[in-house]
Amino acid sequence: MNTLRYAPAPPERAEDYIRLRGQTRENAISPARLAALGITAESWAADIRAGVLQGVMAECDGQMVGYGFGSLESGEVVVLALLPGFEGQGIGQALLRQVMALLQAQGHQRLFLACSADPQVRSYGFYRHLGWRSTGEVDGHGDEVLEWRAGG
Repeated sequence: MNTLRYAPAPPERAEDYIRLRGQTRENAISPARLAALGITAESWAADIRAGVLQGVMAECDGQMVGYGFGSLESGEVVVLALLPGFEGQGIGQALLRQVMALLQAQGHQRLFLACSADPQVRSYGFYRHLGWRSTGEVDGHGDEVLEWRAGG
């Protein structure tokens, strides 16, 4: 029997977040590429400890299968990552909802994130289906900025 559970994402699991990010289907980023962007297990753990980032992880039978993190300062959903074998089961939606709730609890009425502007990429339809709307902006990586506002 597969037991799925959600839990706060602790700083001690930062190496696992880095590793899992490199295993996602469409937006995999290797540990080396993350390090080149200044994102290491040490920096990620430090941001969690400092209260800059807060996240939720999903585990199935004790194995981390996905996570989501948000910036408590800005209201940005920074990352949502899920192993390919666990897609299509509602886990990504549940992680996103929980991260959104964490950010709203900090007083953010407008949440935002960046994702591919290519309609062929899964994230394009995923976020829009859940009520996220394009701002018309593009970030420094060429990704489209989407927003979600409380109450509509």
